[in-house]
Amino acid sequence: MKQKFNQESGVEDRKDIYERVTAKIVSDLERGVRPWNQPWQTGSDNRVHRPIRHNGLPYSGVNILMLWSAALERGFESSQWMTFRQAQELTGHVRKGEKGSLVVYANRILKTATNASGEEVEQEIPFLKGYAVFNVDQIDGLPPQYYTKPAPQFTEPVQRLEHAEKFFRATGADIRERGGRAFYSPSDDFIQIPPIDAFPNAEEFYSTLSHEATHWTKGPNRLVRDFGRKSWGDAGYAVEELVAELGAAFLCADLELTSEVREDHACYINSWLKVLKDDKRAIFSAASHAQRAVDFLHKLQPESAP
Repeated sequence: MKQKFNQESGVEDRKDIYERVTAKIVSDLERGVRPWNQPWQTGSDNRVHRPIRHNGLPYSGVNILMLWSAALERGFESSQWMTFRQAQELTGHVRKGEKGSLVVYANRILKTATNASGEEVEQEIPFLKGYAVFNVDQIDGLPPQYYTKPAPQFTEPVQRLEHAEKFFRATGADIRERGGRAFYSPSDDFIQIPPIDAFPNAEEFYSTLSHEATHWTKGPNRLVRDFGRKSWGDAGYAVEELVAELGAAFLCADLELTSEVREDHACYINSWLKVLKDDKRAIFSAASHAQRAVDFLHKLQPESAP
């Protein structure tokens, strides 16, 4: 595939962005790394956060995965990113030799076409545009607030976290703390999760609950998400589990919790690899579904009511 190097953006321009992003996610999974499980803390409060734009707004969807992956691979501590030009506008400058990280922008354009009857009709055509951003750790000269370093980590006792409790209560989901397994039952429309005392720490409890809550959003009168699952372990099952993994990672970032890797989900990696290799757009679709699930859960919160 022919490539061009953009000196200002610091990344190679490729014709197929879907292929490039999918190849990166596949590479991470093949190395046993899940880019949606960020194993370090960022920011002054030493918590995991979504990647943040220069204006403080968080990235969403597949861009979260791409920037978490880039930060993990290259050892960045900051969660803030910006373009070459945005850095200049903030009196900063990207250090010589630094390369940018790819993010994407999706939109639709209207095009007039002639249908089979000879009539002119408007058609919506989706397009995807890629551009480069740089982590604050790659930029000098920015205002001081951009260089806030993580605070020392302190171990918290296992106890319920009120802000997380409030969030999940507000969803109205039927959450039953019992047994030794965590799952969402589509037939009876409830979430089961072991009692919090069964977990080594509170964040593992809420991380698991975030995963099952993402599954819950596919239920009746909600998002009614269906990937054609016919049996345990098939492609439809694997895609839904991938959506739940991503949704849990996104939601934990929003709730300022560490998203924990569930060892019982290690068996899904080969299934995810097959899905991603068979369809270069699958990770985009899964991230989009995960984002919609998380947005749905946020809209159930009292503060989002009109």
